[in-house]
Amino acid sequence: MHADPALDALFLPFDDGLLPPPAGGAFLGARAGVALQRWSSAGLACEQDYRPVALALERAGIGVVADALQPPPTFPTVLVLPPRQREQSRAMLARAVKLAGERGRVVACAANNAGAKSMQDDLAALAGPVGVLSKHKCRVVWTEPGTTPSPLVDEWLALDAPRPILDGSVLSRPGLFAWDRVDPASALLVAQLPTDLAGRAADLGAGWGYLSRELLARNAGIASLDAFEAQYRALPLLERNLAPFADRARIATHWSDVTAGIDGTYEVIVSNPPFHADDRVDRPDLGRRFIEVAAAALVPGGRYFMVANRHLPYEATLARHFRDVRVLADARGFKVFEARR
Repeated sequence: MHADPALDALFLPFDDGLLPPPAGGAFLGARAGVALQRWSSAGLACEQDYRPVALALERAGIGVVADALQPPPTFPTVLVLPPRQREQSRAMLARAVKLAGERGRVVACAANNAGAKSMQDDLAALAGPVGVLSKHKCRVVWTEPGTTPSPLVDEWLALDAPRPILDGSVLSRPGLFAWDRVDPASALLVAQLPTDLAGRAADLGAGWGYLSRELLARNAGIASLDAFEAQYRALPLLERNLAPFADRARIATHWSDVTAGIDGTYEVIVSNPPFHADDRVDRPDLGRRFIEVAAAALVPGGRYFMVANRHLPYEATLARHFRDVRVLADARGFKVFEARR
C-alpha cells in the first residue's frame, strides 16, 4: 500500500486522543490505508466516487458508497479528504458541515502543496474557528460542535452542481477532466477522426463525453458505444450528453477502472488517457495500460485512436500490441495515433 501522508495526518487527532473516536461517522473522499484500517471498527460510512480508489477500499474489506452522502442524516464526525479542484472542494466541505449538523464535527486534511491553507480558510468560513494540526507536510483542521453554520454553506453546496457548458448543449461539473472546456488534446484527436467508422465503439476514460459525442456525430455507422469512466459523478452527465444519439446507436455507460480491463469486443476505440495521478506526477504506466486494454478488446482489423502528450513514451507499447501504427498529428505538444489490430 503506497504512502498517503494526508490520510495518515487526518487520523492523528484521533490516534493522539486530541479528538474523541470517529465512531459512527462519515468519510468523504475516503482512501484505503493503514491509518483507516486502524479505525476499521469505527463503522465509518465511506464515500468514494473514483473507481480505482473505491476498488482499493473494497479489497481492504471496507464498504464504499459511490453516490454522494446527503442530509438529512447527520453524523457525529465527518472526515474529509477534499479534492484539489476549489469549487468541488468547497462543495464537499459545505456538505460535510451539513452532514455534521449542529452537534457534529468536521475534520478535514490536505497536503500543504495541495491547498491546505485554502481548505483551512474555507472550513473556517463555513463553520467558525477551527483547530489545526500540522504533520507529514499536511494540515488537519477541525470544527467545534455547537457552532452555527454560515449562510455560505447553502451557497457552496451548489458549486459543483451540473451546469451547461460550451454552447449549452452539454452538461458538465467541476472536478471532471477539462470540465468547462474542450481540452486541446481531445480537440486534436477529433480533428483526425475519419467518418467511415462503423460497428461497436468504446471510449476509454470518457469524462463528460466530448470524444464520444464527436465520434457518434461524425460516424453514422457506429451501432453502439460503451463509455467507460472512473468518476461515478460523471455518469449521469454522460448519459444525458449522449442521449441525442440513442435513437440510432445503443449507448451504455460504465463506472470502470479501465486499467483493470474491460469486457466486450469492439471495432473502434478512442481515448485520451490520463497521464498523471492526483499528485500530478507523470504516470506513463496509465497510458501504457490503456493501450494494452484497447488492444485486447479490439477485433482483428479494429482501430484505436489515441492522443497523448508528445513527451510520453507510448510508441514502443503501441508497436508491441498493434501491427500498424501511424502518427496522424503532432502539434501543440500532443501526438495523435491510429493503431490497427
